[in-house]
Amino acid sequence: GGPGSYTVGTMSERFDCHYCRDPLQGKKYVQKEGRHCCVKCFEKFCANTCMECKKPIGADSKELHFKNRYWHDNCFRCFKCYTSLVNEPFMLRENNKVWCSNCTAAEDAPRCKGCFKPIIAGDQNVEYKKMVWHKDCFTCSQCKQVIGSGSFFPKGDEFYCVSCHEHKFAKTCAKCKNPITSGGLTYQEQPWHSECFICSNCKKQLGGKRFTAVEDEFYCVECYKECVAKKCAGCKNPITAGFGRGTSVVNYEDESWHDYCFKCTKCARGLANKRFVCHNGKIYCAECPKRL
Repeated sequence: GGPGSYTVGTMSERFDCHYCRDPLQGKKYVQKEGRHCCVKCFEKFCANTCMECKKPIGADSKELHFKNRYWHDNCFRCFKCYTSLVNEPFMLRENNKVWCSNCTAAEDAPRCKGCFKPIIAGDQNVEYKKMVWHKDCFTCSQCKQVIGSGSFFPKGDEFYCVSCHEHKFAKTCAKCKNPITSGGLTYQEQPWHSECFICSNCKKQLGGKRFTAVEDEFYCVECYKECVAKKCAGCKNPITAGFGRGTSVVNYEDESWHDYCFKCTKCARGLANKRFVCHNGKIYCAECPKRL
């Protein structure tokens, strides 16, 4: 800013006002561009208009100018905080408003998505997909605790800390009922932790291995054969239906046979789904007992 290009004084000689022709001798006058005029005519015809208050800047006022724009010195204040900018750094912004450097920095700074206040240089912040928060404003949508620079999970416009995300969105293990945060497996459309889907006898994990289910229990091949499977009355080996050969079982009274072991004691004819005779605890086809 700077002073206007005119001089103010009191006329001692005989001069008339350039505009109204009133005599100026002994009166206050203004000389501008070689012309003498009274104070009233100066304000009416010559004075600059203040950019802020829109009133003329009279001869008795201090005037500041910048890029062909003019202000009363009392009007030359920050548009935002009203601090006087006389002899202070300033920025001319939209609508010819002047701003101090602090308010300019705050206005141009990114806005926190949490509190909507500016994030200025030196503030700790969190950025995610062109959005920014003060570090202490970046909180969990569920528990409202500060996430800050910690791990989080985005869900639409909401953000969750690890703990809240686990309880709100993670699948729940069919055995222990706790969230499955990573890995896991599915059996009969139910999710399980890998460490929960184990053999009921030896406790080894069954993920990716052959197993069989008996009611609500699971067994690996070895434990099923050893502890659960019935023993064939013929070959005395476990009847492991579902583990390969021997998928069909013959049951009679309290004993069981592989279908291929259920045969006539004398002629070895296979008797699965055929008529048979039990004599002295042994199985015979319908013909052989007649030959005994």
